[in-house]
Amino acid sequence: MSSIYTSGYGYSKIICEDVTSWFLNEYFPRHKIDVDIIHKGLKRDKVVGYCSVIGSWHRPRHFLIELQAHISKELYIKTLFHELTHLAQWVDGSLRFRYGKMCYSQEPVENYDYWDQPHEIEARESEEILYSLYFRSMITNNYFSNRLTL
Repeated sequence: MSSIYTSGYGYSKIICEDVTSWFLNEYFPRHKIDVDIIHKGLKRDKVVGYCSVIGSWHRPRHFLIELQAHISKELYIKTLFHELTHLAQWVDGSLRFRYGKMCYSQEPVENYDYWDQPHEIEARESEEILYSLYFRSMITNNYFSNRLTL
């Protein structure tokens, strides 16, 4: 069973936990994954999210996701899915460190500009797909009637 820890300000704990739980249950139901999600100001960094491995780089199972506080619900959910896609890349081994370099499918990501890095392209594509799948799942399960309004 996975664990989700949230902290910070300017976010909905319900949305954060629901989205993350849905993702982990959908894609990694048999894994024990720990996710710490911190909400804070990232505007100085000119980003809305980060995903980092905590502990061992070999078969990582503990992650830190940092998200920009006070953003729209749609951007928040898509950003969270983007960072969860990176978590998935680490778990499935497509993203890893080799010889001191972060590699995606065994190729160093530093060989590309940020926007052209393959793991980032995959995450940008996945955030849109996951966003749609998540809401379809919530509507199919009549989840919104009792839980939350977006």
